[in-house]
Amino acid sequence: MDCVFCGIVNGDIPSEKLYENEHVIVIKDIHPVAPVHVLIIPKRHIANILEVGPEEENVILEMHRAVIKVAELTGAGKKGFRLINNCGKHGGQTVMHLHFHLIGGVNMGARLR
Repeated sequence: MDCVFCGIVNGDIPSEKLYENEHVIVIKDIHPVAPVHVLIIPKRHIANILEVGPEEENVILEMHRAVIKVAELTGAGKKGFRLINNCGKHGGQTVMHLHFHLIGGVNMGARLR
């Protein structure tokens, strides 16, 4: 499998980690669009949100827990943030490994529409 996020999870590709637990890793986006722009990535390879089956339901829960933790760590939770999941080529997904973008640190109402 040639997946950049799997390479990051395995430690083969360097990244700036903000948070990690047994199920997820959170890294800074290398092309941020706002002061806070992180990627919440499950350690288990799942191609996209539509591929989450009953045996992976805990992955979504762990990603949600990471959202809460990272919103607190970055301060984005104080004023708000945007949580994005791109699914499939037409949805703008460029890495075929499930992930969320948490973007904040600025007024998102005026940006990224």
